[in-house]
Amino acid sequence: WEAKATDFIHSVASEGKDVATRKASQAALNGFGPLLPELLGGSADLTGSNNTDWKGSKAISNSVADGNYIHYGVREFGMSAMMNGVALHGGFIPYGGTFLVFSDYARNAVRMAALMKVPTIFVYTHDSIGLGEDGPTHQPIEHVTSLRIIPNMSVWRPCDAVETAVAWKAAIERKDGPSSLVLTRQNLKHQARSEQQLADIARGGYVLRDTDGKPDAIILASGSEVQLAMEAAEQLAGKGRKVRVVSMPATDVFDKQDQTYRESVLPPDVTARVAVEAGVPDYWLKYVGLNGRAIGMTRFGESAPAGELFKYFGFTADNVAKAVEEVL
Repeated sequence: WEAKATDFIHSVASEGKDVATRKASQAALNGFGPLLPELLGGSADLTGSNNTDWKGSKAISNSVADGNYIHYGVREFGMSAMMNGVALHGGFIPYGGTFLVFSDYARNAVRMAALMKVPTIFVYTHDSIGLGEDGPTHQPIEHVTSLRIIPNMSVWRPCDAVETAVAWKAAIERKDGPSSLVLTRQNLKHQARSEQQLADIARGGYVLRDTDGKPDAIILASGSEVQLAMEAAEQLAGKGRKVRVVSMPATDVFDKQDQTYRESVLPPDVTARVAVEAGVPDYWLKYVGLNGRAIGMTRFGESAPAGELFKYFGFTADNVAKAVEEVL
């Protein structure tokens, strides 16, 4: 498993595709699925949108008992509770998908998974205002943070296909609690990495772009906002600013790293920090501190194409660069 899973992650890195992380998640299932006959998948009536099926999926029905995929219907809580039961039974790795905003419907079962320390895998797609035209009822704002603050819940919000594959590997390997994989509808830019950076993804947070010598400032981001951070850092480099970019796909995993590693990523003496994530910003204050800034959503979204919404709400490289200049 370890060798073949690592080979798959390297193959994803070599391909370097720009792709929505919900599609990257499906690719990960196709990569890992043949190695894991114990995978038992499903979706709450959103298989085509969640991309939770893969080439080896076979739907269970009243006439097919040897399948490995369940069409749960529109019952997010029921699905999540059933997956917990399967995890408690043992012998299977249960995963199931829905839109991130509908994690609210599943909340009690999600909390119980964490409380019982069962390795259920929750797949949540359409993870931000990037959902677009379905509007504010379907655009999650507070949901990533609400999952992160559940004790013993591991939450991954990957920025590209490579981080998505690493997130799936971590979720599959976890035995002492559930994982939530938070994925985009829209395409995200592939990020180039060294071998060391590739290895450090599994540590939950790592330096994706660095500077020569001590950085003037640090931009932290997760998911779809990592590419904004990278663009802003490039802009600021043109003005002579040395800006480090930290991708943090799993804050809980990063927080469990030893102090030496955490401080190598976020040096205490670099206090000019900006975090950017298309969700409530307060969670990031523990990383940016009193001198920093967290760019996020402090209100519900609107109905419009994703690109228009990101510009409207200030999720642009120009705005991130401006915030860095202000904290400096």
